[in-house]
Amino acid sequence: MRAVVATRAGGPEVLEVTDVPDPTPAPDQVLVRVAAAGVNFIDTYRRSGTYRMPFPHVVGSEGAGEVVQVGADVTTLAPGDRVAWASAPGSYAELVAVPEAQALPVPPGVDDATAAALPLQGMTAHYLTTSTFPLREGHDVLLHAGAGGVGLLLTQLAAARGARVIATVGSADKEALARAAGASDVLRYRELSDLTTELPALVRDLTGGRGVHVVYDGVGKDTFDASLASLARRGTLVLYGGSSGQVPPVDLQRLNAGGSLFVTRPTLGDHTATRDELLWRATELFDAVAAGALDVRVGATYPLADAADAHRALEGRTTTGKVLLLP
Repeated sequence: MRAVVATRAGGPEVLEVTDVPDPTPAPDQVLVRVAAAGVNFIDTYRRSGTYRMPFPHVVGSEGAGEVVQVGADVTTLAPGDRVAWASAPGSYAELVAVPEAQALPVPPGVDDATAAALPLQGMTAHYLTTSTFPLREGHDVLLHAGAGGVGLLLTQLAAARGARVIATVGSADKEALARAAGASDVLRYRELSDLTTELPALVRDLTGGRGVHVVYDGVGKDTFDASLASLARRGTLVLYGGSSGQVPPVDLQRLNAGGSLFVTRPTLGDHTATRDELLWRATELFDAVAAGALDVRVGATYPLADAADAHRALEGRTTTGKVLLLP
């Protein structure tokens, strides 16, 4: 089969499309013919060596497709079933072995592209708004990268729970997308000469001087200081990614000085640790899509051969919504 392999740690140029042996499903796995694979920042962290990985390795962990073979111990799936997944290594490929415990049944009416685009970013947005900082009516939220894959889903889920969303974006086109998703206010960070001081001032102007109850920050290094300074007393900074780079060590006395603040660094794996929790999150998202209550924007698709270009676009922050690879 054809697959995208990271030959060594480095930039997008280390990605090569090559022929590799077809995977053989273990007893607790299903073999899936991939219809679409999700492109995510975690893939770039693994490719670059920011996250420890063996090299070479087939890139990717998310996608959707049709089951073509089941392992001896699999009881809930059969060939022909449509599934999606957020955590199956080697997903930038024509075939991938997916653990039965990680496979999400795709309901009728949800197409392959939507099914591939939703698991990782959708369940991330779900746990951020329901578990890490459970939102309710009256909460003020600052959300970075409001037109990104997580950002658009997170905005919709936050607004549906009654929160007021202040989103940051990089352009007028992205502002329009963030507002359409439900953002009450949108700030264009590229128009600010000093993000660290000017963004918190704008946020406080919008919140009567208080600041926001929570910041959802997937950008990391470039926005962390501004995020911390935008919080209300006893506010929470949720750092769930680092698209601009990882945040360096922080002096915890800054939390005291800022108003008894909280900082947390959650991951999806800890919020889908059981099959029941995984299915709860996925089912709520698929049901919302089927009901027309959640819009999943696929911003760009690339063939497997152009995986490096997909990574460049994602890391260059030129994308909106979800980026997919099509085998």
